Amino acid sequence: MESLDAEGWARLFNDCRVSACHLEMRDHYAVAEELADVEKWRAGKWGPEQDAASKADWLDLMRATATRGVRIRRTRIISEPASEYIQFEHEGTPQNIAAGEEVHWLPRARASGLALPGNDCWIFDSATVLFNHFTGDGGWRGNELSTDPHVVELCTKAFESAWKLGTPHDEYILPRSAS
Repeated sequence: MESLDAEGWARLFNDCRVSACHLEMRDHYAVAEELADVEKWRAGKWGPEQDAASKADWLDLMRATATRGVRIRRTRIISEPASEYIQFEHEGTPQNIAAGEEVHWLPRARASGLALPGNDCWIFDSATVLFNHFTGDGGWRGNELSTDPHVVELCTKAFESAWKLGTPHDEYILPRSAS
């Protein structure tokens, strides 16, 4: 297992010509880069400007990729009511959309009939899959690249099936727990 640095991520997107699709399936991520952001959000000291500033490099990469005509889509399969982390993520999604991503939300209960890969992944041009590995508590473990045609086909079909069942961000009302 490897762990891509910023240059590695940029290379994948810069080499991409047609599509970049991200399938997210966790209700909680605890990657080090976001921990302080989530704390500020939890304390009510977080808004669109802070979110955009925090992920400026990512948003710049998405804008550059979309400007070249690459279609960037993200499907998030989530439990309902939404976890605290998903609420944080949902509130930051407009910045991703403004940078050129399309985002769909799929309640986990509606995904039961789908054959899904075991890990979150990016699919580039239906030719390369980048799996993202996390610890049980959501910490970052690393990446794994695959160009195996069977793996790519499984992930592409899974993404497309989830995408079709999902709801576009601007139409999705995020259910929150009553607590």
